[in-house]
Amino acid sequence: MSETRNTLYGVLGEFDSPKTLIAAARKVHAAGYEHFDAFAPFPVPGLSEACGLHLGLKGWRRNLVPQITLLGGFAGGLGGFFFQYWVNVITYPLNIAGRPLNSWPAFIPVTFEMTVLGASLFAVFGMLALNKLPQPHCPLFSVPRFKRATDDKFFLCIESTDKKFNLADATKFLEGIGAGYVTEVRDED
Repeated sequence: MSETRNTLYGVLGEFDSPKTLIAAARKVHAAGYEHFDAFAPFPVPGLSEACGLHLGLKGWRRNLVPQITLLGGFAGGLGGFFFQYWVNVITYPLNIAGRPLNSWPAFIPVTFEMTVLGASLFAVFGMLALNKLPQPHCPLFSVPRFKRATDDKFFLCIESTDKKFNLADATKFLEGIGAGYVTEVRDED
């Protein structure tokens, strides 16, 4: 028989309106919490800024997808070029009309296409990896009231991975900023 793990995932607070959620997200971010997330049934303008995810110097450092895409483009382009070089010069050299075997202008179309392919594949899979996707199980789904996040309620979860996280303090903090319902979320595997 396997042992079930029951670890603390975080503290979840429920809010009634987008305005209260944005105000709560600003207060959580201002209090120094870094690992928290907000959930709403529809796009809420200003919510990402309130969570501290706005663009700028700090936002660019946190987003690694452009660097991963650039790396994929370089890898794809170099891979495409050197594969053609290997085939045409080393493995199967054909002397056609006295042209040099490593005639790089002929390699440009495939090199370009491999650059685009490498960049796009690295961007997609890098984004999925950085977002920890696919995630078929999220501990928040075990909270019965969280089902209303797709209907008419707004939620904010402070995760236990945060450096500043303390269960009692986070619970009191969410209650103090206007959460109508606060519960701890457990990850039961």
